[in-house]
Amino acid sequence: MRFPEEFLNELKSRVRLSDVVGKKVQLKKRGKDWVGLSPFSAEKTPSFYVHDDRGFYKCFSTQKSGDAITFLMETERLTFAESVEKLARDYGLELPKSSPEEARQYKRRTTLIEWVEKACAFYEDQLRKPAGAEARDYLQKRGFGPEAWKRHRMGFAPDGWRGLFELLTKEGATTEELIEAGLVVQPEEGADGKSRQPWDRFRNRVIFPITDTGNRVIAFGARTLDPDGKPKYLNSSDSPLFHKGRTLYRYMAAREEMAKIKDGPLSQGLLVTEGYVDAIALAEAGIGTAVAPLGTALTEEQLDLLWRAGPEPILCFDGDAAGIRAAWRACDRALPMIEPGKTLYFVMLPDGMDPDDVVRVRGAQAMRDMLAGARPLVDLLWTRELEAEPLDTPERKAGFEARLLRAVEQIKHPGVKRAYERELRDRLYWHARGTRTWGQSGAQTGGVTLGKKGSSPGPTRWPGLRLVVRALESPKIMEQAPEALAKAVFDDPDVDAIRNAAFDVYNGSEMLDRATVAAHLRSLDRKRAVELLETFPVGQPMDPLSNEGRDWLDAIGRFHVARTLIAEVEATKRADEEGVEIMSAAHQARIMQKVIARRSASRSVVDETVTSPAQDGVQELRNALGGMGAAMESKRSED
Repeated sequence: MRFPEEFLNELKSRVRLSDVVGKKVQLKKRGKDWVGLSPFSAEKTPSFYVHDDRGFYKCFSTQKSGDAITFLMETERLTFAESVEKLARDYGLELPKSSPEEARQYKRRTTLIEWVEKACAFYEDQLRKPAGAEARDYLQKRGFGPEAWKRHRMGFAPDGWRGLFELLTKEGATTEELIEAGLVVQPEEGADGKSRQPWDRFRNRVIFPITDTGNRVIAFGARTLDPDGKPKYLNSSDSPLFHKGRTLYRYMAAREEMAKIKDGPLSQGLLVTEGYVDAIALAEAGIGTAVAPLGTALTEEQLDLLWRAGPEPILCFDGDAAGIRAAWRACDRALPMIEPGKTLYFVMLPDGMDPDDVVRVRGAQAMRDMLAGARPLVDLLWTRELEAEPLDTPERKAGFEARLLRAVEQIKHPGVKRAYERELRDRLYWHARGTRTWGQSGAQTGGVTLGKKGSSPGPTRWPGLRLVVRALESPKIMEQAPEALAKAVFDDPDVDAIRNAAFDVYNGSEMLDRATVAAHLRSLDRKRAVELLETFPVGQPMDPLSNEGRDWLDAIGRFHVARTLIAEVEATKRADEEGVEIMSAAHQARIMQKVIARRSASRSVVDETVTSPAQDGVQELRNALGGMGAAMESKRSED
């Protein structure tokens, strides 16, 4: 909406800038001006000045300046129009209407919002009355007390047919207005052809208000208290105020919280959960940037809302099959829209847990740790196509590449499309050689293990790390082969520390998972071990009877054989190099002949040892033995 210059001047004349800024910055009077700590930087000496007489502020630590509209845009991530509308509403200035039709629409929306606000107050009041006892018990069991009810304006819709309808019509609402606002339902005509009385849309449900970008209540989400009630969650119907595909639950509250965060992944974008109870649970745990869609997969309009708040929102999905499918849908929806400054990150929670579970069972810090390890969109795309089918034939490998490149074709921005194609071709190159590991999957994915969000990838050069991490992700596997895992000798002390910590947790009857093992390692001050564990790709638990499970059991049983062969051959090579100056050529030739014979005899054993796709360091072993064998053959011929 375009605003006339005279309207903007009138708005600025009514606004006292120190009042607007003072809601977010503690100001002290200094002469005729005000001064405080900058809201844009973590400074210790005040350098933020507000000049009421001239209507502008100046931040000397960041060189930012502006008026009340600019301040809201900077601190609350609002658009220009949203900032103007908020100030006009707060200072009682009616927005300009450019035509009679726009004036009519504005009045209509204002009237409907008034009735929705009254409905919200009615539901809040009912929650605290005797009829709301069951709803209060439900909320208390979910960890939400009276303070949370107030913060999120939770309520209760009584188990009656027309309680809200009768209340609002007595206050002057028409039936048509209440139907249009989505508060009541107009039933179909009866069998006798007579019209039937409207009834309340929500009955015997816990109520969660939904607000617009101006923080005004425009609709409701509701959770049934009836064990057999269907649907379990019900939203207001679409209306002139509300469209579920264009709205995010807690959007403005989350944006305001995000504006307070100066660094880290949560400063780069909102956190998206699958449901509004999860968003509330995270907010109550101190992670206030959480939002939620309203019962649908993310839409293009909702992605636009997310990117208006920050360039890198984090999508948090349950780790079950439904959550994985939802993540894939979000990936497909976002690909055509991504561009520099617009992308997505993903967190897949442990199977069977949602954010509310994680916070209640493991604590807010565990949730923050998972969010800090969010993975980029390209990782999700790679993992999805990698796990679509086994890559055991040239045709399937070609199909894997074709699927990746088809997905890249969906990207509209030419620069990002080229970057994705280069990145995925690079991963394909290294995957074909089996020397790196990419992505989140626990499968053998061949690329680079990505670190936490914002960090650079680095190669996985720690033999046995995959075996150990996959074991602690799969308690059933641990039960099958604890002795073999305990006897395995790992060259890297931090891989060994992870294995030992996993056994400590396992034997202590605690929940065996990454977060618990990482916490145990932190208590031992094993920082590098924690980093290795937390940056290694997340996989799904293995079933001992699955192919991957059997491969793991076979690999851990043979792991020490492969490591011993590597050690023996490398020791022989070192001995040869160190003694070359004093050994006669004939003696060297005899030694080399014996080594080559022993290598030939053991080659079949090594091949058998490394056939498992779950074996870590397989290609490293093959390359080491193959390269040394060629060198030995060459030396023998020279001798």
